[in-house]
Amino acid sequence: MATVNLSDYKPLQLTDAGSFRIGIVVSEWNGFVTHNLRDGALETLKKEGVLEENIQLFSVPGAFELNYASMQLCKERTFDAVISIGCVIRGETPHFDYVCSAVAQGIKDCNILTDTPTIFCLLTDDNKEQSIARSGGDLGNKGVEAAATALQMIDFKRKLSVKKGHIGFGS
Repeated sequence: MATVNLSDYKPLQLTDAGSFRIGIVVSEWNGFVTHNLRDGALETLKKEGVLEENIQLFSVPGAFELNYASMQLCKERTFDAVISIGCVIRGETPHFDYVCSAVAQGIKDCNILTDTPTIFCLLTDDNKEQSIARSGGDLGNKGVEAAATALQMIDFKRKLSVKKGHIGFGS
């Protein structure tokens, strides 16, 4: 368990963030957590200059459905990045392990099978208190981190495309 607020970041100061298009997929399961994550992501994107009309929200019933929705958005190729937001709280059965693993694999698949950065913002906590602490409580808001990561990955991709033919670092 993290013991510090991990959501503090330096403003990114991206000059072209206004043109970035972001899709956000939010699980309705554990909405008392996921809505806080969503709000943190939205606030951060707007603070960094992403225009509100360039952000689209999509709801899905649960965490498992994040994979399908995220992949569909990636395939559309209309978004510069997709943020997948969910929360799974450990219960008394292995269901937690299966769902968490499947979502992690699904988001990984979006990243390697498409050209759209897809950001993993799935809280996988042992109890409600941990989820609350990571969705705007004492330990920050992972939605903020997801938004900052999405912007950094868009910036990375755009810089890489400018250097076509010169892919490689240190060359």
